[in-house]
Amino acid sequence: EALTGLLSFAIATGLLYGRFARPRPFIKYSKNALFAPFKDGVALMYRMVPYTKNYLVNVEVKMTLAIRITEDGVQKNKFFNMPLDIAKANTLTSNWTLVHVIDENSPLYQLTKEDIINGKAEVLIFVQGFDESFANTVISRNSYTYEEFVFGAKFLPMYHADEQNESTVLHLDKLDDYEKVELPVKF
Repeated sequence: EALTGLLSFAIATGLLYGRFARPRPFIKYSKNALFAPFKDGVALMYRMVPYTKNYLVNVEVKMTLAIRITEDGVQKNKFFNMPLDIAKANTLTSNWTLVHVIDENSPLYQLTKEDIINGKAEVLIFVQGFDESFANTVISRNSYTYEEFVFGAKFLPMYHADEQNESTVLHLDKLDDYEKVELPVKF
């Protein structure tokens, strides 16, 4: 009876600790993904920011496009890798705007706004980083459907210098702020 009681208590404690002490990435994503001007073309952008004091290091982001395509009269779901302008960061301490340049290497190249909407496009996001506080790898996922795309917009800054001009103030409530702009190419 003593052995069973101790064993049961140890198992219950381990299960509860494993459930509630599991590290989480604490990353917020912008509500929309934007088709914005970038260099001399257009890029698909979204923004993310950590909202805890835990530092993520060796952060890596991967994007995948899921879109319906008609081949031989049959609609199929296709998946395409979307290379990012910068896909790795040494640390994630502030906001990060991720940029997928729409050029010859992009699965969105030469697609119109109507093609993207009719194909019910969805961008899948996978973020992986090492949390120093828990000494463990954490993973975060997000997605943007065609309904969450904004064509012709750019993100507004979400930070400014403090009054003494000694540090940066980051406003998490401005994560989703953008303004409409003209795109250099027609979508």
